[in-house]
Amino acid sequence: MKITRSGDIASSRGPANYFAGTVRLDMPFEGSGALAGATVTFEPGARTNWHTHPLGQTLLVTFGRGRVQREGGAIEEIAPGDIVYFAPDERHWHGAAPDAAMTHIAIAEKRDGSAVTWLDPVSDEEYGGGSAA
Repeated sequence: MKITRSGDIASSRGPANYFAGTVRLDMPFEGSGALAGATVTFEPGARTNWHTHPLGQTLLVTFGRGRVQREGGAIEEIAPGDIVYFAPDERHWHGAAPDAAMTHIAIAEKRDGSAVTWLDPVSDEEYGGGSAA
């Protein structure tokens, strides 16, 4: 058993080459070597770049209001209690609503040591809510 206490791992800012706007990453965790995850907080208008996960990704929304979109699909609104699953290699993005912050727990399995492939930024036009903070 391993317990990581809240505050044991310092928060970090989401890197600008993967996120638009202000994003905070908290309590990143890894399971038995193949599992990776983090609690991610997006300020209003902030979002990820387009990206994929080799073995899929699950989001557990814990606070606020957000948006998700898979390539070719409509933008979907998400709220606390919602669970979002992206299939393996499904191109997608996620983030906060234009006027509200959002926090989710993101969980993905690694393949060959990697859980994500980062792609191009989501433009303001694609996001549909104005510019990121």
